[in-house]
Amino acid sequence: MLSALDLTGRVAVVAGGTSGLGRAIAIGLAEAGADVIPSGRRLAPAQEACGQVARLGRRTLSVTVDVLLRDSVDLWRDRVLETFGKVDILVNAAGFVARKPTTEVTEEEWQAAFDVNATGALRTCQAFYPALSASGRGRVINIVSLNSFVSLREVAAYAAAKSALLSLTRSLAVEWATSGVNVNAIAPGVFRTDLNRKLLDETERGQELLMRTPMRRFGCPHELAGAAVLLASDAASYMTGQCLIVDGGLLASGVNS
Repeated sequence: MLSALDLTGRVAVVAGGTSGLGRAIAIGLAEAGADVIPSGRRLAPAQEACGQVARLGRRTLSVTVDVLLRDSVDLWRDRVLETFGKVDILVNAAGFVARKPTTEVTEEEWQAAFDVNATGALRTCQAFYPALSASGRGRVINIVSLNSFVSLREVAAYAAAKSALLSLTRSLAVEWATSGVNVNAIAPGVFRTDLNRKLLDETERGQELLMRTPMRRFGCPHELAGAAVLLASDAASYMTGQCLIVDGGLLASGVNS
């Protein structure tokens, strides 16, 4: 079974893989043996993430990608295929969340949430599908959200977009099953990152999230990597259209005190 989790010889691309949870997943895939190309819009974080991958003895490629732009995604695909000759694993971790009362959300803000969190993933899936299909054991892993299952206050646009991404995951799983491409999702719970550390540690919202998590702690980014490695590996060869929830028990919980 351990050999089934070995990703040696596989090539993984990670959209949004230069920071936060996406970066942790990229490093986890590299630790499992894959060559990994983490991408983001800024060059310096991309270079740093690629440096981490290279220090693990894996091949990588430093490139900037904007999932809002079809041409940018297509160029990324072309450069990866020119350098590595194939792609076996696609992770869609690019996304953003903005908190705002729903009555104040503009149509432009609503559309922006969908463009990054849902349509961006559609672009990468469409761009890499031929390579994933040719792999014979292609894997797509979409990072969705607990908001795909329960509502959190004042993030309606983000919740709707991530729910759309979960629905896209299931649709592609059905469409691509006979092409040898497995499509699954991961819904992270509350993980402490550089971006949300202040919110989690210094606000009532953060304390409520902690109280509602049965493990009584927030996740560490590296704890998400195991789920990604599983879904990317032969150990999950008969899993498709599923969503793994990694949340310390939050969704399973009712009253905790």
